[in-house]
Amino acid sequence: MHEWLATPPGQYLLAWEQAQLDKVVADLFGFHALQLGLPELDALRANRMPHRWLTTDTSGEAVGHQKVVLVSHYSALPFPANSLDLVVLPHALELTPDPHGALREVERVLMPEGRVVICGLNPVSLWGFRQRRAHWYRWLGRSRLFLPQAGDFIGYLRLRDWLRLLNLEIQAGQFGCYRPAFSTQVWLDRFAWVDQVGARSWPFLGSAYMLTAVKRVPSMTLLNPGFKPARRLVSTTVPVANSAGSTRATAQKDY
Repeated sequence: MHEWLATPPGQYLLAWEQAQLDKVVADLFGFHALQLGLPELDALRANRMPHRWLTTDTSGEAVGHQKVVLVSHYSALPFPANSLDLVVLPHALELTPDPHGALREVERVLMPEGRVVICGLNPVSLWGFRQRRAHWYRWLGRSRLFLPQAGDFIGYLRLRDWLRLLNLEIQAGQFGCYRPAFSTQVWLDRFAWVDQVGARSWPFLGSAYMLTAVKRVPSMTLLNPGFKPARRLVSTTVPVANSAGSTRATAQKDY
């Protein structure tokens, strides 16, 4: 994955994701934010939370202008439950061998009303079609893979179902990278106009997507066992008799 990101299509993907992340995380407030994997992308640079970490499961070396401060498996994060306000996963679910475990771990460390932002490659796209075609003909030696070999690309609708099972409510989704699967910068530049046409004409066929969700916790109301409803006073008219004679007269008049 890291070698592919240095190619022209990889740089094209990183540029789109960086621009979208800068818009999404800029208005998210809190104290603790975490980026899982892909140090080539500075997912938290536009965020203003005072405590920000980058976690990877490969090495603790500095990459670019970011410093990897934590090395951990994505399914066993070194954070207590309900402690993070924001978690960003740029292709982390695709590259980990246990995406379900990683997503459950993210739900565990997120605070109630905390946000999670996920970036992924869309298998239902021009890039995804070329990748599948390369798998079909690879055994004949007639084609080679366009996207990285590592990882299992997760569809947008499939990911939405996973999030709903964990009480992560979808807030927004965005697709991008509509240019055809070209490996050279010249051809990618020639088809730059496809980005605007694709976003308007076939928005769900972008080669990349970004999804934002919030952790919802069902609320409850605690009742005191000794709670008793207050008695309500009902106003009624009660006849009062001053003497036996007046009562008898009233009875004769009524009947």
